[in-house]
Amino acid sequence: MNLLRRKFVKTAAFVGATVSAVGTGILIPQRALGAYTKAAFDAKDVSGALTAAMGTDQHTASDEIKLKAPDIAENGAVVPVTVSSTMGNIDAISIIASANDSPMTSTYMLTSACEPFVSTRIKMAKTSDVVAVVKADGKLYSAAKEVKVTIGGCGG
Repeated sequence: MNLLRRKFVKTAAFVGATVSAVGTGILIPQRALGAYTKAAFDAKDVSGALTAAMGTDQHTASDEIKLKAPDIAENGAVVPVTVSSTMGNIDAISIIASANDSPMTSTYMLTSACEPFVSTRIKMAKTSDVVAVVKADGKLYSAAKEVKVTIGGCGG
């Protein structure tokens, strides 16, 4: 009997916390479940990927974006990339490997409570530019760096 009571209390607490988080906006189901713009990741060129993810492909180079990636990636399957920015009002950060068959590697939607910093590992098929695109105040800004790949990570 004690075990059933404990299980009931545990389940009720979990359901109550989840409902409260959704109700207050702390937990937004679309973000929590990893919703994404499929068209951006299916796009075969940088322009199409940016348009699908951020509404436009028009971006301006900015020195307020710091893109850290290796000069040479020995294995294209695990290329470490870090993006940060000193800009304000950032809504999203995307990372693009321009020579990949599907250039969009990742997009991160941020809120004002988030620090504009992303660190991840991407796959690169071959040597190309890695482009970080930041959406701030409705405009796109970018920084790029060429990464030389010795062994392709996208099946190559």
